[in-house]
Amino acid sequence: MTSSIGALFLREWRIARRVGGSGAMGVVFFLTLVTIVPFAVGPDPNLLARIGPAILWIAALLASLLAFDRLFQADAEDGSLDLLHLGETPLELAVLVKCAAHWAATGLPLIIAAPFLGLMLQQETMALVGVVATLLVGTPALTLIGAIGAAATVTVRRGGLLMALLVLPLTIPVLIFGVSACEAATGGTVPFYSPFSILCAITLVALALCPFAAAAALRHLGE
Repeated sequence: MTSSIGALFLREWRIARRVGGSGAMGVVFFLTLVTIVPFAVGPDPNLLARIGPAILWIAALLASLLAFDRLFQADAEDGSLDLLHLGETPLELAVLVKCAAHWAATGLPLIIAAPFLGLMLQQETMALVGVVATLLVGTPALTLIGAIGAAATVTVRRGGLLMALLVLPLTIPVLIFGVSACEAATGGTVPFYSPFSILCAITLVALALCPFAAAAALRHLGE
């Protein structure tokens, strides 16, 4: 089973890199959103420094949504999803591996790009460290939550908008505590570890529940 899991991870990672250039497209979208913010709110350094963590988190969330609809769609079209149903690897574990590969191809580039884009928003060193730490912990939760929406809309043609409507309300807690931890890293009213611990807990809960929910949705739609 270990070899099959490794092969599935490599397959999904390569597909995520090739199909539509998900990682590069997400980074470009991330860069575009961060770049246009100073034009909208003005070039005031103090204002940009204050709202910078929120802008980075919102941009990362929206950039993550770009590739969620392809998480299971291509497998459903070419029949690979049926093989996952019939394979020896439990479907829940296969979903988890697909989410890990998707995060490595799309979420990790956003985390790497965040410090450089944060400099455009007048972020200090501690703020950049907070942004990277919270994105590193929080983006896996976004991917796992997105897997539920992708599984629920796998049979819907052009279901990207419907998937976004399903996923966005579930990602609000991740966004709230991610931004709160970033603000606490620069000296807020609460210590950094309080919202950061809650963010870690949300990710762990998503890790425990989302693969089962997505697998259940795939089984129901496959019947």
